[in-house]
Amino acid sequence: MVETFDVRSDDRRWVRKYPLLVKPSCDYPKYNVAKLLIDAAEAYPNREALDFLGRSCTYKQLLRQCRKMANALKSLPVSKGDRVAIMLPNCPQAVISYYGALMAGAVVVQADPSNTESELQRQLADSGATTLIALDERMPCITKAREHTALKHVVLTTLGDGLPFPYNLLYPRNRRREQPSFKVDYKGEKGLKRWSSFVGQAKASALCEEVDADEDLALLQYAGGETNESIGVMLTHANLLANTEQMNAWSYRLEAGKERFLAALPMFHAFGLNVLLHQAVSRAATLLLLPSFEPELALETIRRRKPTVFPGAPAMFIALLYHPQTQENEFASVRLCISGAAPLPLEVQERFERLTAGQMIESYGLTEASAVTHCNPIRGFRKNGTIGLPLPDTDARIVGEAGWEPLAPGEAGELAVRGPQVMKGYWNRPNETKEMLQNGWLRTGDIGTMDEDGYFTIIGRKRDIILTAGYRVYPREVEEVLFEHPAIKEAFVVSVPDAYRGEAIKALVVAKDGWQVSEMQLDRWCRERLAAYKAPSSYEFRDSLPLTQLGKVMPGN
Repeated sequence: MVETFDVRSDDRRWVRKYPLLVKPSCDYPKYNVAKLLIDAAEAYPNREALDFLGRSCTYKQLLRQCRKMANALKSLPVSKGDRVAIMLPNCPQAVISYYGALMAGAVVVQADPSNTESELQRQLADSGATTLIALDERMPCITKAREHTALKHVVLTTLGDGLPFPYNLLYPRNRRREQPSFKVDYKGEKGLKRWSSFVGQAKASALCEEVDADEDLALLQYAGGETNESIGVMLTHANLLANTEQMNAWSYRLEAGKERFLAALPMFHAFGLNVLLHQAVSRAATLLLLPSFEPELALETIRRRKPTVFPGAPAMFIALLYHPQTQENEFASVRLCISGAAPLPLEVQERFERLTAGQMIESYGLTEASAVTHCNPIRGFRKNGTIGLPLPDTDARIVGEAGWEPLAPGEAGELAVRGPQVMKGYWNRPNETKEMLQNGWLRTGDIGTMDEDGYFTIIGRKRDIILTAGYRVYPREVEEVLFEHPAIKEAFVVSVPDAYRGEAIKALVVAKDGWQVSEMQLDRWCRERLAAYKAPSSYEFRDSLPLTQLGKVMPGN
């Protein structure tokens, strides 16, 4: 039986469901986020910090490289508060660039390596970034995007710079063979630096700028706003450290200096940055870096390094569960899976747990909250299908369309949250900040409910609600029913124009290998389990669904 705190409070009723060793409040540090790495290197200097496809380094070695990056940036010069953009996949250079920039006192701007020219240009111009660190293959895009921006310096690297010998030497040759037409023209480029000389020739002297943790920004993270336009989220050092402490308190059974995190989530997104980079470094864990999520590469890494923690998105778990190369007991080393970024189907959760020695828990958050606000208890009572309980020192309530007063348990409305991890505001967007953030409360844009015990359930995204024949339908509810069908591997529900209903429901589905199912069978399945107006009016069978690197289905597909 799990003991819980007996705290009687209607405001934080969820605290009564906390496991005994999860305290409802934490002490939060107030310093530069880079100190997480400095402390880990001092306490565990010889502990393996990174493994990148077979090449590893210790925390002592990683700290030295980060200090070299910090001094190299200072020499440009990068001053305190300057924005340094990082456009890299999961690789050692991404970690070194992140902590090096923070040590130099810069504000990190995380950019998706797959950004288009226009997306990159908007983010560089909006953030005012003066320095960009990226893969050299993106140089043609960078050249076009840097016009009308403040960008002065570009540091180029390749994945080969992080690979073990002899693959680092073979990488250029292999890339030319695979992409004969690939060529980067550096002529006429201003402020161009190569990683090997820029970092390699820099001093490794200790450097970590002092910051006002509550006020100084550590990160400008671009996320899609309510209009789908990329918007900069201002996260302070205190925001990021608070969320790190909250997640550490929640996953208290993880041991410092002993864990291995499978780093499949992209760290250039807020969820991956928190549950991978910050969580691993704060515990002096080993990060098993994957430059992109490919099931075969993930399986090879799991077999080779036996990760103990696997934060991921549902699409990643689905891909591994149904991969033909997946064997029994494949994931036996994994003690904890934290699922986020998209709703976790119950069938996926239960099947994955049967193949592991641990638990898979669903979490919830958003970039504006650094990025986690809710999580199901790891060792306490878990309510499947919910996003769990608010983290320590996090307030949450369900509110109506107008105002901020909480609705009664069971009533559906918009989820609002408040806590030390909530952003300072939107960059250069005072009106949007005022609309979404008031008195510390943040409107999430997600529709949900809270039950009598304080467990929250997300029904759907406010902007994704389908209005069909006057009824409101939440896609997640329909998707859960489709996932329950034994033949369905993936499902995604969208709205399509309908002359009679206004909007109709369409389901995009992917069948499991070796299974066949007809539209008529799916229609009967849904109508037996849903109200008639919630059942899809059409189905489209796909071989796969196009996903973002965070595991979400790409809109418009």
